Amino acid sequence: MALEVYLYFDGDAREAVEFYSDVFKTPKEHISTYAEMPDDSNMPSPENAENLVMNTSLLIRGTTVMFSDVYPGSGMRSFHKGNNVSLLISDPKEEVIRNLFDQLKNGGTVISDLEETFWSPLYGRVCDKFGIYWEIMVYDSETDG
Repeated sequence: MALEVYLYFDGDAREAVEFYSDVFKTPKEHISTYAEMPDDSNMPSPENAENLVMNTSLLIRGTTVMFSDVYPGSGMRSFHKGNNVSLLISDPKEEVIRNLFDQLKNGGTVISDLEETFWSPLYGRVCDKFGIYWEIMVYDSETDG
């Protein structure tokens, strides 16, 4: 069994995939677009939706993260940026955490800067330029292994 993350975007999923692929140095998978969907008279394709991302994924540090643009006008899902999902990245190396934090905060908002906490020698939170909340932390590999 695996837990995977599915992130929805408002037309900028392709840009998000490019950004996260660069940040986490992971290869991009095939991007399926809404143009590849079979024709359905019950759900006509909205204008300019054909290049939106229907589905793609990245393998980020062992976890599959799925990406999709919300299909405009479908009524299946409406897009709302929010803080109901936070992705946690941890690593035993401080330089790795500082580098990831610096990249993710570029164009975003720092919620809490990197600092020592009672649970981590270095922890911070950032909302990136796509409205995704990240918790970034160093863990002690000898005790949390």
